[in-house]
Amino acid sequence: MQQKMVIDEITLECGETLKQVEIAYEACGILNKDKTNAILVCHALTGDARAVGDEKTPGWWEGLIGPGRYIDTNQYFVVTSNVLGGCAGTTGPASVNPETGQPYGTDFPVVTIRDMVKLQYLMVRKLGINKLLAIIGGSMGGMQVYEWAVMYPEMAHLIIPIATSTRLSAVAIAYNDVGRQAILCDPEWKNGNYYPGKGPVNGLSIARMLGMITYRTAELFEYRFGRRLKDERDVTHFDSTFNIESYLRYQGQKLVNRFDANSYLYLLKAMDSHDIGRGRGGIEAALERIQARVLSIAISNDLLYPADHQEEVVKMLRAAGKEVEYHFVESIYGHDGFLVEFVKIGPLVEQFIEKYYSSTFTQSAAPR
Repeated sequence: MQQKMVIDEITLECGETLKQVEIAYEACGILNKDKTNAILVCHALTGDARAVGDEKTPGWWEGLIGPGRYIDTNQYFVVTSNVLGGCAGTTGPASVNPETGQPYGTDFPVVTIRDMVKLQYLMVRKLGINKLLAIIGGSMGGMQVYEWAVMYPEMAHLIIPIATSTRLSAVAIAYNDVGRQAILCDPEWKNGNYYPGKGPVNGLSIARMLGMITYRTAELFEYRFGRRLKDERDVTHFDSTFNIESYLRYQGQKLVNRFDANSYLYLLKAMDSHDIGRGRGGIEAALERIQARVLSIAISNDLLYPADHQEEVVKMLRAAGKEVEYHFVESIYGHDGFLVEFVKIGPLVEQFIEKYYSSTFTQSAAPR
């Protein structure tokens, strides 16, 4: 069920303080008497709090989470929140600045992955949860998972980072900047002060089209679209359209209808700046702080978050004496595999959580 909470204030890494911060979240299942069955879900770049959804509007991870699913909401209390800087109910650039009565636009302060996690922490504590059973997320959500484990090591028994990294690679930053420039070069961006107008819809659409190319694989595109045309026009016509072109344009328009361009820019910046070793003496020193058991899942052919990076982190964790389980999942979908390959990923997640939960909380597992 979608809900909203207000946090009185939060001080960000940049030094600025936001007051009366709204945070939209979804809570599914029942928190047991001892509050030992809570799982936090962290979403990716254009995700939101609706991970599970309902029959009318399924969530973006409903293939993984729900009644009778791999993360069973009949057994676990699952919470997902929209990130700080987002545009689906949580305070972000499109929100009204209480000091001016106008949308923040680019006056909104720079946010980081750590700021997102800090707000989630305040939400979790306000829900009365002192320790989470597990924290799970893929892509940008996985970045949040790692930050949770480093910032609040005592707050989770298990963490499950999927298709992600402890810092963004140069090539991923490069792709992000091309998408960013598409938005900034759209004359309708107006330096971020386009409200109440639609804003740079063409730029945002192109940014999304580029993103879709990086999320999936050449093999999948060839299989699904090849060189097939959308209509009967001869390929020599100037306005003939290939199916792959039509697909990308559709995805671009689809995002424009539900996402704010400024939020897209702010979240890209948060991803670019993400590095759990920043200011902590490096990645290895940061990983030393982790107390939770780790399930790391990498996806084959992931252009943005290559498996070898996760394997490197797994080696660091093992060298530090941490309990870590690693799996490499083959997928034609590439990075988007974490949103699609439920049959492959689901059992790994289910077994990892259930094994720990049943052996540790057998007496207090039953919901009220």
